[in-house]
Amino acid sequence: MRLGYHSITWGGVVGAPQGVTSIKDLFYLSHGSVPDAVRDIGAVGYEGVEVFDGNLAAFADRPEELTDVLAETGIELVSVYTGANFVYADVLPDEMHRIRTACELAARFGASRLVVGGGARRAAGTTDEDYDRLGSGLDSVVDLAAEHGLEASYHPHLGTIVESPDELDRLMERSRIGFCPDTAHLAAGGGDPAAAIRKYADRLRHVHLKDLSRKTGEFLPLGAGDLDLADIVRAVSETDYDSWLVVELDSYDGDPRAAAEQSLTHLRQLLADAGV
Repeated sequence: MRLGYHSITWGGVVGAPQGVTSIKDLFYLSHGSVPDAVRDIGAVGYEGVEVFDGNLAAFADRPEELTDVLAETGIELVSVYTGANFVYADVLPDEMHRIRTACELAARFGASRLVVGGGARRAAGTTDEDYDRLGSGLDSVVDLAAEHGLEASYHPHLGTIVESPDELDRLMERSRIGFCPDTAHLAAGGGDPAAAIRKYADRLRHVHLKDLSRKTGEFLPLGAGDLDLADIVRAVSETDYDSWLVVELDSYDGDPRAAAEQSLTHLRQLLADAGV
């Protein structure tokens, strides 16, 4: 296995404000410095990084600011995270325009993977047609990513129509996209992350690891929460997947570098215990 870390912890996740009135411009962003995040991630001992599409877009006119720090640290840009509503037919073309831009940027900066979240919950309630539209949209993302040499996977996420195990099943039977389990989001949605990995072992294309306090719902560094991470690592090792494990911590009150180091120490022990 190769170990990476998401730059989200440096600044947390926000949305590009222009997206309120222009859907094609609504990228994910983290407010912190991506170069600083990459340096910290490399110094701790990770090999790769995942970033948001909006953070890559910020370097489109000054790419050397990112490519130089990647070369300096020896860190690989593994994956780029994007997302969309997918259920609103009128706006889907603009959302796909933005995802195409994310693919172009990911390929330009050397990433090999596109991670996608989404599937909006309507105020009026979710319908079967929403899952059909999400599944169809994600299949289009698979093809779009492949055009740019990327492998796409879907990331279940709180606040979307794919939170619970049943909702995940409803989507997976409607789409051929790969599976990116996020251990904390799956658990917070009422599922067993290890069981989901075993169930969709043949669809596993990327992995997000984070811990969770079941009492507070807070996302935590690996080993600081309540998840059975040992079983999760065993589940991954039982599949044919032998690739990137990306640790993600959406927000953190403490030092992001210290959190990254804490997670790496715990993850290395889990992998050693599992004989991986």
